[in-house]
Amino acid sequence: MPHSKALLWMILTPNKGKTGNTSGNKAQWIAQITEVTTPSPSQFIRKRMAPKVHFCNKVAKTFYNPRLHHIACLLLRFNCSLMTININTKPLFYLGFFTLLLIVFYNAIRNERPFQEVKLAVINNKMPEFEFTDQNGKKFGTGDTEGKIYVADYFFTTCKGICPKMNTNMRRVYDLFKDREDFMILSHTCMPEVDSVPLMKAYENKMLTGEIKEKNDGSFSFIPATDSVATPPNKIWKFLTGSKEELYQMARQGYMIDNGKPDSTQIKDQFIHTQFFALVDRYGRVRGIYDGLVEAEIQKLFKDIPLLMEEKIEPARFMNGFSNNPE
Repeated sequence: MPHSKALLWMILTPNKGKTGNTSGNKAQWIAQITEVTTPSPSQFIRKRMAPKVHFCNKVAKTFYNPRLHHIACLLLRFNCSLMTININTKPLFYLGFFTLLLIVFYNAIRNERPFQEVKLAVINNKMPEFEFTDQNGKKFGTGDTEGKIYVADYFFTTCKGICPKMNTNMRRVYDLFKDREDFMILSHTCMPEVDSVPLMKAYENKMLTGEIKEKNDGSFSFIPATDSVATPPNKIWKFLTGSKEELYQMARQGYMIDNGKPDSTQIKDQFIHTQFFALVDRYGRVRGIYDGLVEAEIQKLFKDIPLLMEEKIEPARFMNGFSNNPE
């Protein structure tokens, strides 16, 4: 039978006249008639399922809920099995598949706190992008904070004034949330011309190996380790150095923890020395500013961090195609 007639016959009599043929068998049957090489049924299935896999991965990442990805994968396996079902019954199965998918997403987010219930105002939703160097000599930038809630502050390693008390309180923050994979601390130097990577690494060791002691008056003190102790594993507390201009831009235009009035027109002569902590949500927006020297402010920070961890995705962000830039 000539190829053109074979193809016409195939169109007029789908599934070779048999209602039980699968889409994969149809592909093989076309190949036999036209005497050409055709991919296997599994290749057809993978190609057709690829957009669905990409969609579910993106949705799961957007909700920042790991169990979504696992459940979506199970549903995708179920959907792959539909490729072997009679084509006339597929619409019912697809309807069931997407109904189950919506139920999964609803259950995943209904227990999270709606944005309006958290009552932490958005102080700045126009954070500049950044790229600094951490205490391990590795680049650390905006992309590394995606999906993370973090607290940011400024200090310098040789400070004898407010920095020790500030970082004692930051160590308390670290101790409370160090096991959370969705949390970080970013401590920026305000003297990058002095605070090199080795000095920042030594400061990390000092802050993580010392002890916090509560005094009789309710305040806390930091006692450095007397012996040389290896730095414990640390994935969440980053000590950052880099360009002074970019560091100061982040303090003023990003975290909003400086008054924005430079003490000199030359960046090399400027100096930021602020005791404030900035709390940033998982979408890169400043949601709180706290005095790092005041115990009441630290206690409020302890309460606000879990609120952001429970915060539900914003409807506007959902409707805007899962954008990571909510405005």
